[in-house]
Amino acid sequence: MRKPSIHTSFLNSFRGIFLMITTERNFQIEVFAFFINLFLIFYLHLSILDIILILIVSFGVLGAEIFNTAIEKICDIIQPEFDKRIGFIKDIAAGAVVLMAIVSVVVGIAVYWKYIF
Repeated sequence: MRKPSIHTSFLNSFRGIFLMITTERNFQIEVFAFFINLFLIFYLHLSILDIILILIVSFGVLGAEIFNTAIEKICDIIQPEFDKRIGFIKDIAAGAVVLMAIVSVVVGIAVYWKYIF
């Protein structure tokens, strides 16, 4: 099998992000939170280090959600019927997203606190 061109690879990647935005509610919420962070970055004039921290955790949550969705879709193909083992795998993947979301909230509080108060 021949590898696709770099152009095609990027198009496929952006199509995947578009599919996430249009089909996954949690991803939509996380993208909304990302845009709130972008607004706060410019409104509060964050330092470059604080901007980097916010962007890392924001993209971390989005990336974790993409991996979680991919794992869930693969599990649904492998076992369409209810299976405790598949449920366990899905719960673990969702737990990774929750952990990333928690750390992003902690980082957000630590960063924004000094600018708001």
